Amino acid sequence: MSKVIIATDQAPAAIGTYSQAIKVGTTVYLSGQIPLVPSTMEMVSQDFREQAVQVFKNLSAVCEAAGGELQDMVKVQIYLIDLSHFAVVNEVMAEFFRTPYPARAAIEVKGLPKGSQIEIDGVMELPTTN
Repeated sequence: MSKVIIATDQAPAAIGTYSQAIKVGTTVYLSGQIPLVPSTMEMVSQDFREQAVQVFKNLSAVCEAAGGELQDMVKVQIYLIDLSHFAVVNEVMAEFFRTPYPARAAIEVKGLPKGSQIEIDGVMELPTTN
């Protein structure tokens, strides 16, 4: 199967040697998103909740560019610099997802790009080959 590069200006541009997402068949592999505002490429704020919301908005934009929606994600991996924010992540996820929720992992890390407090990547399965 061939790889299709997914790119949108509705999510932050890649800041390294990667694509926003890669689609192979009906599976889309989404690169990590941090809380950058796409139009400015600046951090949305230092508030953790606002950062989490922005990350899910960015992921949503990439999902839409790939022909799906956030709800089509089957696996998300959440990287946090402080696991004490885990309850807030659950609250924000509940605003963006409905059941059934995707499989998930949450991992505490020492640092993230640009001083972000959260990064999320994942896998989306599209209902058709679009």
